[in-house]
Amino acid sequence: MERWQNRVAVVTGASSGIGAACCKDLVSKGMIVVGLARRKLRLQELKDSLPAQHAANFHGRECDVSVEQQVIDTFKWVDDTLGGADVLINNAGIVRLPHITDAGNSADLRATLDTNVLAVSWCTREAFQSLQRRKVNDGHVVIINSVVGHKVPMYGLSMYAPSKYAVTALTEVLRWEFLKKGTKTKITSISPGGVDTEIHANNSMAGAPMLTADDLANAVTYCIQTPPHVQIHELTIKPVGEQF
Repeated sequence: MERWQNRVAVVTGASSGIGAACCKDLVSKGMIVVGLARRKLRLQELKDSLPAQHAANFHGRECDVSVEQQVIDTFKWVDDTLGGADVLINNAGIVRLPHITDAGNSADLRATLDTNVLAVSWCTREAFQSLQRRKVNDGHVVIINSVVGHKVPMYGLSMYAPSKYAVTALTEVLRWEFLKKGTKTKITSISPGGVDTEIHANNSMAGAPMLTADDLANAVTYCIQTPPHVQIHELTIKPVGEQF
């Protein structure tokens, strides 16, 4: 992590779970971290929980990443205030479980795609544009994907699984675009199995083997600290005993 000392990481979905764990881990390793979330109070609670020397390098910003203009405004703030983001952790995601064939489900289907797919596109675009403007050639984009972005479970998961399949394709499209634009910025998709976070609070995974948010934070650190010539394209991480 030496090359990331005092450089800036933006983490989406930072108010709880994987996002909060990533913020804590990255700031403890010497990065300046901007946590984005809709729940401003949770971000303040996260900052208050950090040791003083780490809290000074954590900035919580209220931002609904499913709203494009909020993403644009937030990354401009990062540029103007902190000099721009060098690492982006696209973690924000939602699960809405009405069946695709249910009546009256349009808002849930749109919200899933807006947060899980379009927000990743907007955040990555703004971070990459900042890297290009600053002539920073060694940035790193991490996308928290899912194993259901590679295989659909029998219980379906409504629009969540298609949104994660889209993220799998999006990662490769972005990798191609980064390459064609002559940059050495890396992009990594991390696909976890079940993770014990709020996103599973209202579904049927109780009692199943689970990863912790800290497991994913450790995976993120592992991926971004690789040497400049090494890029982890896809990392799948599952709890022991998971049957899917």
